Amino acid sequence: MELILEDGQSVLFIGDSITDAGRRQDNARALGFGYVAYIADFLAARYPERSIRILNRGIGGDRVLELQRRWTEDVIAHRPDWVSISIGINDVWRLVAGIPEAHVPLDQYKTVYRELLEQTQQETEARLILMETSVIGEDPDNEANGILKDYNAAIREFAEEFGAVLVPIFTAFCRAIRSRPGFAWTSDGVHPLPPGHMLMATTWLEAVGALPPR
Repeated sequence: MELILEDGQSVLFIGDSITDAGRRQDNARALGFGYVAYIADFLAARYPERSIRILNRGIGGDRVLELQRRWTEDVIAHRPDWVSISIGINDVWRLVAGIPEAHVPLDQYKTVYRELLEQTQQETEARLILMETSVIGEDPDNEANGILKDYNAAIREFAEEFGAVLVPIFTAFCRAIRSRPGFAWTSDGVHPLPPGHMLMATTWLEAVGALPPR
């Protein structure tokens, strides 16, 4: 598979704290210190002949509802060629953390997510890259990850329906956790450590053809 990102194109990443990863403290590039920066660095080093602009619009704590409120300003206004979406952890985590009033039920999540995809296709020419969520707790079989499976199933359905690139992040984390028991992929069960961010970056790069699939 060839790299699908072309010379001169822009990719806008949007999501929660995992995407944010300190972007507002990154005075040099505003990309943060996580998977988005890893992706930008790899593309620059491996494909120097392609000038691919990377923008990071992640904000810590966001659910799909917060994305909807800022979608016009933070996505549509930039007219990107690609939009990479990573959202869903906070929508579910609030429930298992004992904050049910801040939980976004699956039906509402799907409704709002669909509206964002429809708005993007109606108001821009951007192509879509939909990322599965990562994990909540480094046990693929715990209650939270059991709930996330339905949210990730919705993301996979949207990817097929909207002709989007699917990035199987949840699948990759579950495989990695099972393959290397006891290895720390996150600092707190949610926020990735550098190996976790690298796992997300390489999974994303595989999905867009920048790396061969495993």
